[in-house]
Amino acid sequence: MRKPNLVTLGVTGGIAAYKAAELCSMLRRNGFEVQVLMTDNATRFITPLTFRTLSQRPVVTSLWEVPEWRPEHVALADEAAFFVVAPATANFLAKYANGIADDALSTFAATFGGPVLLAPAMNPKMWAHPACRANVEVLRSRGVRFVGPESGRVACGEDGVGRMAEPGTIFETIRLALGSAE
Repeated sequence: MRKPNLVTLGVTGGIAAYKAAELCSMLRRNGFEVQVLMTDNATRFITPLTFRTLSQRPVVTSLWEVPEWRPEHVALADEAAFFVVAPATANFLAKYANGIADDALSTFAATFGGPVLLAPAMNPKMWAHPACRANVEVLRSRGVRFVGPESGRVACGEDGVGRMAEPGTIFETIRLALGSAE
């Protein structure tokens, strides 16, 4: 049974992962429960402990360490009201568009049937690549929503479209999508 205020936050391996901590904090301050799922690469940029502290819940990083008999990704898919991935790397977009489920986050994505919001973050050349553009179109055709990316300087020093949307923008998009805008 879905919990109307449970947001599942996917964090992938990009430098913008630090912004996901601010998003998690905003969601909690505004009355949402947050369940974080992280890719292995995300844990190289920010630790699960940061998200455990902010969300006040254990962070899912593996399919192999589940506390109950029911696989975590299936249980969460049945309970979560909303799924957001911030940052959503080119790798995650490709996996999600093509149904690849080889880690906790992509497996959850393959089982979740509710509203989805992706906040892409990557080098502008990656965002512009035809394969990435095709993956975005496939996902849009399936009803997946996007916020960003924005134009500006990215971590590698290039300027262009690829910066992750700001946490406040992502939060407002989630709030509006869930119908809890004041």
